[in-house]
Order: sequence, then structure tokens, then C-alpha cells
Amino acid sequence: MNKKRPYPDRLAVCLLFLFLTGAFVLIAGEARAQYSEKIRISTRDNLLLIGVKDNKLQQIRYGRNISEQDIHNLPSMEPAELYPVFGVNVSTAGLRMTHADGNPTTALVYQNYSVEKADSNTVITRIKMKDSYYPVEVTLCFKAYIAENIIAQWVEIRHHEKGAVTLFDMASSNLSFDRSSYFLTYFNGDWSNEFNHYENLLEPGILTLDSKEGIRTDQKTNPSFLLSLDRRLEENSGEVLGASLAWPGNWQIQFNVDNNHKLRIIPGINPYASAYQLPAGQLFQTPSFLYTFSQNGAGEVTRRFHRWARKYGMQHGAGDRDVVLNNWETTGFDFDEKGLHDLIRQAGELGFDLFLLDDGWFGNKYPRNNDQAGLGDWQVNRKKLPHGLNDLVRQSADNKVKFGLWVEPEMINPKSELYEKHPEWVLTAPNRSPDLQRNQFILDLSNPAVQDFVVSSLSSILDQTKGLNYLKWDCNRFLSNAWSNYLGKEKQANLYVDYTRGYLSVLQRIRAKYPELTLMLCASGGGRMDYGSMPFYDEYWPSDNSNAHDRVLIQWGMSYFFPAIGFAAHVSEMGQKTSLKFRLDVAMAGKLGMDMQPDHLNGEEKAFLKDAIKAYKQVSHIVYYGDQYRLLSPYSCDRAALMYVSQDKKEALLFSYQVKKGSGADYSTIYLNGLDPNASYKLTEVNKGSYSRVEAYEGKVFTGKYLMEEGIRFAMWNVDESSVMLLQQIQ
Repeated sequence: MNKKRPYPDRLAVCLLFLFLTGAFVLIAGEARAQYSEKIRISTRDNLLLIGVKDNKLQQIRYGRNISEQDIHNLPSMEPAELYPVFGVNVSTAGLRMTHADGNPTTALVYQNYSVEKADSNTVITRIKMKDSYYPVEVTLCFKAYIAENIIAQWVEIRHHEKGAVTLFDMASSNLSFDRSSYFLTYFNGDWSNEFNHYENLLEPGILTLDSKEGIRTDQKTNPSFLLSLDRRLEENSGEVLGASLAWPGNWQIQFNVDNNHKLRIIPGINPYASAYQLPAGQLFQTPSFLYTFSQNGAGEVTRRFHRWARKYGMQHGAGDRDVVLNNWETTGFDFDEKGLHDLIRQAGELGFDLFLLDDGWFGNKYPRNNDQAGLGDWQVNRKKLPHGLNDLVRQSADNKVKFGLWVEPEMINPKSELYEKHPEWVLTAPNRSPDLQRNQFILDLSNPAVQDFVVSSLSSILDQTKGLNYLKWDCNRFLSNAWSNYLGKEKQANLYVDYTRGYLSVLQRIRAKYPELTLMLCASGGGRMDYGSMPFYDEYWPSDNSNAHDRVLIQWGMSYFFPAIGFAAHVSEMGQKTSLKFRLDVAMAGKLGMDMQPDHLNGEEKAFLKDAIKAYKQVSHIVYYGDQYRLLSPYSCDRAALMYVSQDKKEALLFSYQVKKGSGADYSTIYLNGLDPNASYKLTEVNKGSYSRVEAYEGKVFTGKYLMEEGIRFAMWNVDESSVMLLQQIQ
């Protein structure tokens, strides 16, 4: 009779099994950790670590920068493929192409990498790969901005096959994460309602942010996002990825959470209707994907992007800015020389720096008296302006203001001399009814002849109008029923990409010829607020909605990635039931300007406006170059509060707005941020009205520690109340 084995024996067998299994896992882990090379892409605080194993590239780590010793002793983890390609890989590919012989698969193998120190703050790393059979070269490029903790990543593709290859997917990056949860914050809206921010928990599957509008592609969703790891997004704590795609054409960002709850982020040109025909020898470069990893919440992401943008992401980011008076909301198309002279005179009297003449100044055979004619005919309307633009420049100089002009150089009205001469330059599909938007077509910037025309037209205006040093570049429609006569039937799928490249090429040429020219980016509001366009512009128009109450929200969302020195914030008659002080205080949190008729203000209001402009010029450097801190969110509070702190922490500006009406007073405590805790600060109100909500703090001195830990508290009652508080460090 067989005896039953005792329970301890079974336990021993199980333990032996677990031990052996564990040993196997450890051995497998050791095998996985054997990389022939490790490539560091690092900034001061961030590290992207790439491994080469079996001639394949793997992402080992992306996050906080760590030492070489810590890298050497990293525990073995399942690596992620750095740049998946279509073929063996069955998930979403970063690169999918069809070769000249029809083969739809690609197999990339690692070749080598190089590191170039461009200057003391930037390092460029290039990792070269090639197809295992076809003469196709793919280079992953990384530019690390060390002090700003920003990495720019893009991909370069070139081939030498006998015939064109077709690119179907051409991502700029493929970042991977393995965390318990992912919370995505993105920015969505529409015309006059831009930059609302939303937060979603990412579930298994694919979530796609994209645009298919061809141009003005940021109008509804901006190609920037925040990804909070393991918990919901917070302003001052938590691990957060902040990223933005630098591309003004169709774009796409995919967030792919697999069944093991690992996340892949795949940003790049939108493959929608864009199967790109790439000839042999020609370089295809994807747009840059800019990203940073913060351990201190969304606020740190913001300050990093702002510092980077002022130095690298926009024109003249270290320069001064002009306070602009724009005539559009005042006159529309209906103006003459006498009326403009009066506006210019008032601009000088009130302290504005520049007068901007908006739409309606051009066209003779087809005068631009409304939006139905004249676009494309960039000659001065001699009936409206018999003495030409130079007369307005002289009038401006006499009143100690500069002169600027509105243009929309990518557009054309059917009722124009240009259309009569070159109907083939218009993007419109054959055998279809013309699809007019705002009574206009789009010129085909994929065509070099059209690019030359735009450059020569703008050059003619600038060369003939001495003293014209500011252009507002507008763009008021998207692509539809599009067909390029230049590209022909074989390359129509190249249109969305080649149009965007043509637009950027025009900007490059204008910038090279007129480096000191101030350019304002306007595209039905915030339709082109991306870091593909913005390096060519000095400032940008976030929204056609200048209602101060709405602008609090619009500017709040925009501030996550775009610095205040660039966003034009104008006082207007939209929402004029709110006080002039409230409208000014909202606009003073950006680059102050005005879109209204000064004659609509009474004498007391004019005096207040003049004093406000003077006060703004004394403190605007804090807004332009300071670090921004968001304190009370209008999404979760009845009021909004934010502040800017100078780099040396000696000055700060605090803005507070009541954005929701309540039955009683709002006594929210505002905890300041970014100050020197050991310094003492004197508090003074800027742009003071007939009374002050912060009178109890006027002239008082507090330590930075107290202001940050105890905060300040004052009542606000309704939507018209606002305050701007200046903090100056006592030496």
C-alpha cells in the first residue's frame, strides 16, 4: 500500500519550482539587459536612454536624469521598440512605406550614431539605420536643449531605389511608458472658443488627436498635450510629460494603450489622404516633436516651454514689444485717410506704440470694400488712400507711433485681377463646384511659382513703404475639394505636406530678407499656434474672441505651452458691459493692445487708459520674461489667479479675476509661488481704479515665505472686479 506523501514534501516541491522559475526569470532578465551600445539623450534633468541589441533600437528609459552608476545598475525591464516599422510588427507603425517594387514591408537595422555639440546648450544626436535589403536610410534625430530640459525629435528618410517609394505613415517619435494609469490633458475648441482643456483617463485601445483641415490646422485641437502618470494632473506635483508637435499642416498624435497597459505615444504628420510619393535621393524630414518630463507637475512643464520658446521657438524672444492699436473693430472695411489720420493721432496721444491698418487697404480694379473682392491684388487702393501708405507712415511718425499692415497672402478672391490672370494657381478640384469659404480660394503654395509671387508681393509692399515694420499675417479658411494643377494627377496625395512646406519656405525667405520685421501670426484666431509656424513670428493672436471674460479661459489654456511675450491680448468692445479696468487687467497678462475706437471712451476712461498703458510699460518686462505660475484655476474655482516672477525673483505681478458670479463675496486665499522665501516684498497695486479690493495690502511688506505659505486673502464680488498686484523685493 502506497503511503500518502506528507504536505511538507509538496511544499518543498513548490518552493523548488518557484526558485527555479525565479532563477529562470533572473537569467532571462540578464539576457535582456545585454546591449551592445547604450545611447544617452540627456538634458540637465531628463534622460532618454536607448539600447542597441541585435542591431535593433530599444527605449530603455525616459524620465528623470540619473547617474552612470544608476544606469549601470538599472533593474532589467521589458524594453520597448524605439521606432516600430510596418512588417513583422503588427501594432501601429512609426514608419510604413511601400518600396518601388511594391513590397509594403520594412526591416531597419542599426548602423551607428553620432553626437554633435552645436553650442554650449544644445547637443544633436543622430542614430542611423538602414533597411536590411533595400537602399533606404532612416535617421532618428534628437536635439537636446540642456538648460530648458526640452528634447526635439524628428526623423529623416532618404532612399536610392529605382523609382519613387510611397510613405503612408511617417511619425516623428515613439515614446513608451509602463505605468499604472495615464491621464491625458489636451486643448480643444473652435473659432472664438479656443484652448479649452480636457482631461481623460486613457483606457486600453487607441485615442487619436488630429487635424485634417490642411491649413489653419490648430483651430479646433492644438497639437500640444500633458500626460500625467499614475494620477490626475496637478499644477505643482506629480510626474508629467509635456509635449508639442511643431507642424502647421495636418497632424496626428496617437495614444495606444495595449493589453499589458503599456502606453505608446506616436506623433507626426497625419497620414490622412497623404500617401507621399518620395523620389530617389530626396530627403523627407518629419516635423519636430518637442517634449519634457517634469517631476513637479504641469507648472514646471509650462516654465520650461516658455523659456525654450523665448530663446528658440519664436522671433525676437528677447526683444521688446509694441502696444498696438488696431482699427478693425473700429472701422472694418469702411475707412478713409481722414479717419485713419484721426486714429493715428489718438494712438499717439494715448501712448500706443504702433498703429495697425487691418483689412481693406488694397485693390483698385476690384477694391477691397468687403470680403468678396481684391484678395491677391496687393496694390494700395487709391480711392481710399489717395496719398498711399507712405502718407500713413509719415502721419504715424509725426505722432510718435510705428505703422503696421494686415495681409492674407495665401488667399485669393475669384473677383480679383490675380484670379483673372492665374486661375490655375487656385486649389480647387476639377469637375466639382468651387468650394468658397469667406468668398475666397487658397493659392497653391506647393507650386514654386506661387511661392515666388507671394514673396515678391510682400517684398514690394515692404520695399515701397519705408518705415513699414509690422505685418499681421492672416489665414481665414481651411482646405476642401483641393486639387493642385502643379502636382498633377500622380502626386495629389503630396498636397497636404507640400503646401505646408511651401508656406514654411515662404516664411523662411521673408525672414531672411527682412530679419527685423515684426510678424504677427493670425489664423482666424489661434488656428496656427504651433511651434512649426511660430519660429517665424514675433507674436500670435490666440482668438478672434476678445471678450475679457472669455479671454481669461482662452489665455489660461494657451499658457500651458505658449509664453505671454507673444500672445496679443487686446482690449475691445466685446463684452463692454464689463469695466474698462477688468478688460485692461485681462489684456495686461499678455502683450497689451486695443481693438476699439478711442472716441467711444469718455474723458475719464481715456485718462484711465492712458495711465494703464504707461503703467503696463513699466511692468511688462515681468510678464514678457518672467516665470509663470497658475494659482487658482477658473476650471475649478469661481476666480482665476496667476502670477509672473522675474528670473532673479526680485519682482512679480499677481493677476486675479472673478470669473463666476456668486451670491456673496469670494474670499479665496491665494497662495503665491516662485518667490524667494527669504526675501521681503512690498505689495503695490498696479492699474488702480476708483477703489481697490487689495487696499489692506497696499504698501505692506511680507516675506516670500509668508506669501507662499500663508497667502493673501481679499474679497471679490462679481465678474467686473479684478486686480493686478506688483510685488517688489526690498533690498
